[in-house]
Amino acid sequence: MAEAERVQPGDAIHVKPGEITVNRYGPLARANHWITAAALILLAVSGLALFDPSLFFLTALFGGGQNTRALHPWFGVVLFVSFYVFFLQLWRANLPTRTDVKWVSQIGDVISGNEEKLPEVGKYNAGQKFIFWAMAGLIVVLIATGLMVWEAYFAEYVPIPTQRAALLTHAIAAVLIICVFILHVYAGIWTRGTLRAMTKGTVTGGWAYRHHRKWLRQLVGARKVDPAE
Repeated sequence: MAEAERVQPGDAIHVKPGEITVNRYGPLARANHWITAAALILLAVSGLALFDPSLFFLTALFGGGQNTRALHPWFGVVLFVSFYVFFLQLWRANLPTRTDVKWVSQIGDVISGNEEKLPEVGKYNAGQKFIFWAMAGLIVVLIATGLMVWEAYFAEYVPIPTQRAALLTHAIAAVLIICVFILHVYAGIWTRGTLRAMTKGTVTGGWAYRHHRKWLRQLVGARKVDPAE
């Protein structure tokens, strides 16, 4: 497990009279995040529309069944490319540490909101890291199995039994990633101030001190502080 968590480029503390803000995400990371989120939603809705006849009415959102069938794999390509641009920016900060093990062992305090009893965490806690790596793995499974059954380009090169196994695996991975996405959205809403990081790119000093105190200390230690003017 990695113990040294690097300060990411762009992360910095800004001190102004009566206000402290902390840079958390730059413009590129925020753009990747929202493109990834949009692609995942479109992929989920179009996939559900094709998954069961009772949900076929959802194809109307894409101009009918034929369009949905044609667009669905392209949504997957956009998701894969966008997420992995995001992945390359953030994977080091999401490496597991011993602190994560202790954080998970105190999951009761996490749920009850007793954060003062939890160990200080860096830029991401164990829950956020779980979502990050779960998304990373499931997206690889989805793109790999999706390519196997993409009739317009690749299906003719894949044996029918393999395609059947790929479809089953694809469906299971799709259900799992939808669950992970719902968990991600819930956690973002539940922890007040989190959405600001992905809209403005900054969080308040108080938010950083309460939820990611080790990260804040790392920024101070690295002298990533802009003094008051």
